[in-house]
Amino acid sequence: MNALIALAAFVAIALVGWAIAELKGKSCVYQNNEEEEAALERTQEAQKKADYGEMDIHDVMETISTKGFKAV
Repeated sequence: MNALIALAAFVAIALVGWAIAELKGKSCVYQNNEEEEAALERTQEAQKKADYGEMDIHDVMETISTKGFKAV
């Protein structure tokens, strides 16, 4: 019976901690200042000029070694 009470208390404390973490994340909102916005725009424009494209998993598998090394 004591183990059941301990488990219930653990679950209750975990749920309260989780709720606090969720509410804290929603209450603290970060906003970029003007310098950060300008830097972000410059970076995006430079990536567009260089034809930057985000790679998906198939592109990553083609560009990295996934087969390992063969012994000499």
